[in-house]
Amino acid sequence: MTHHTLSLHQVNQEMQQCIQNCLDCHSICSNTITYCLQQGGMHSELPHIRLMLDCAEICQTSANFMLRGSEMHARTCGICAEICQKCAEDCERIGDDAQMKACAEMCRTCAESCRQMSMAMSA
Repeated sequence: MTHHTLSLHQVNQEMQQCIQNCLDCHSICSNTITYCLQQGGMHSELPHIRLMLDCAEICQTSANFMLRGSEMHARTCGICAEICQKCAEDCERIGDDAQMKACAEMCRTCAESCRQMSMAMSA
């Protein structure tokens, strides 16, 4: 670990927040997929739905890796951050209604915490 000044408590608190962000992102993406399919049109295009499914799944996987203390969680968090960022951008592109904005915002929050977790635990 590169941040020797962080106590174990702080690292655990940061990880706990990242886990929660991943679970929340999984939840909102899963919910928004149903919303998008109901909306039709651009909302229901295959690349968008696929990206949202990928986002929901990697968020769940990253949360699971952290919950069980996997030594590989920094790597899952790294890819999770990348996918969440792409999903946020895609949700903003698709629509500016409350559901799409909320999903994009949660994806950005998750991307940031996963990015920090990935960097803090690597090296």
